[in-house]
Amino acid sequence: MEITLTGGAVIAIGGFFPALAIGLIGAKAMEAIGRNPDAAGKVLPPMLIGMALAEAIAIYALILAFTG
Repeated sequence: MEITLTGGAVIAIGGFFPALAIGLIGAKAMEAIGRNPDAAGKVLPPMLIGMALAEAIAIYALILAFTG
């Protein structure tokens, strides 16, 4: 019983915060591009790397939920 609750809590918390981070990263990048369209080439690669790292945390949480 507690394994199920723990797995649910891990995936809930581990999914919420990376999703929030990805949303903030995307919003700030689009705001930066909106203010300076010429900087799109310099903003997009770091944005994608940041989103990928945040998504990796969510994947680690999913692995923990399944193995726990």
